[in-house]
Amino acid sequence: MSIQIPRGTQDILPGESEKWQYIEKKAREICERYQYREIRTPIFEHTELFLRGVGDTTDIVQKEMYSFTDRGGREITLRPEGTASTVRSFVEHKMFGLPTQPVKLYYMGPMFRYERPQAGRFRQFVQFGIEAMGSSDPAVDAEVISLAMSFYKELGLNKLKLVINSLGDKESRKAHRDALIAHFQPRIGEFCRDCQSRLEKNPMRILDCKADRDHELMKTAPSIIDYLNDASREYFSKVQQYLAAIGIEFEVDPNLVRGLDYYNHTAFEIMSNAEGFGAITTLCGGGRYNGLVEEIGGPETPGIGFALSIERLLSALNAEGVELPVEQKMDCYLVSLGEQAQDYTVGLLHQLRAAGFSAERDYLGRKIKAQFKAADRFQAKYVAVLGDDELAANKIALKSMEDGTQMDLPLNSFIQKFTELAK
Repeated sequence: MSIQIPRGTQDILPGESEKWQYIEKKAREICERYQYREIRTPIFEHTELFLRGVGDTTDIVQKEMYSFTDRGGREITLRPEGTASTVRSFVEHKMFGLPTQPVKLYYMGPMFRYERPQAGRFRQFVQFGIEAMGSSDPAVDAEVISLAMSFYKELGLNKLKLVINSLGDKESRKAHRDALIAHFQPRIGEFCRDCQSRLEKNPMRILDCKADRDHELMKTAPSIIDYLNDASREYFSKVQQYLAAIGIEFEVDPNLVRGLDYYNHTAFEIMSNAEGFGAITTLCGGGRYNGLVEEIGGPETPGIGFALSIERLLSALNAEGVELPVEQKMDCYLVSLGEQAQDYTVGLLHQLRAAGFSAERDYLGRKIKAQFKAADRFQAKYVAVLGDDELAANKIALKSMEDGTQMDLPLNSFIQKFTELAK
């Protein structure tokens, strides 16, 4: 029996991988403009990091983590998201002491969650995310959101919806928490086991439950907006003011609850309204996490960030019919006729590549017609034809595949002449 790929993973083949490269390049370009610098963390971490950083009441920790015990008896987990690892590194390397604050970081790499595979969702997926740590200015919240929106729009997405909410500060969260417990407790037995266990630990997570989302108590649950204190209201008002100043449209959704325990104040999601995108419309999610750095052992440090799935992004691009400009034409294909000419093109091919050109030659001993067909498949701009007779005469024939013009060039100065023509 042949060995097949594990469920929930995918092979990204040539023809598709170029799209990924284009998206990754765009992500790096926009992060450079916003002054976010790349951080690379391990693919696996100590399990405790995610228990403390992500939260033990989340679906990720309770149901989706790939965890194992290594040979040293240590509990290890493949990272299910990027924020906890980034914050761990921020604390471990004392980046809170750097002279430039806030510290602005981005990451891009594979994450792992054991969940039911579906369109645009995999058990191994690639996440792009940013984190800004060290400032409690609501303008940073607007900047983080604007980076995400700009990234999507510059890739060609138009059917986007930004939804924001405030989860409040500690005081507001406590008041809302008490109200939620009082609301759900009399009938908590009607809810799923997850909701029952979350009632005392983190009742706000009940609002994010998919199993009980149609329960009548969900519709009448206390809204966090009604429990925001003056400071939280002012903060949320500033975020909205700055988004309006940037020109970003948004909707306030008091029922928006992010799936991770560490969020407070601003929470947001970017969704696709494209027809046929699917039932799950969320493309990107993020928010502020003041308190997470302390939870992982660092000093009191405010932070905010977002994360998005490249797979979901590709699905949204397909839904909107966006074609990424990833066509890669070859500069020159070498066609050879005769044994001596074939031998000579080995060195000539290397010279073309060393001069900075993308080039290829035939490796299968095919006839001239088949070699020209190969040049067409590679979308070569030029074809250089060298036969044994041309080799003896120190010349090579160059044909433009765009307009069909041909010329003979001196073989010993071909690289120089081709460079002038190509430019």
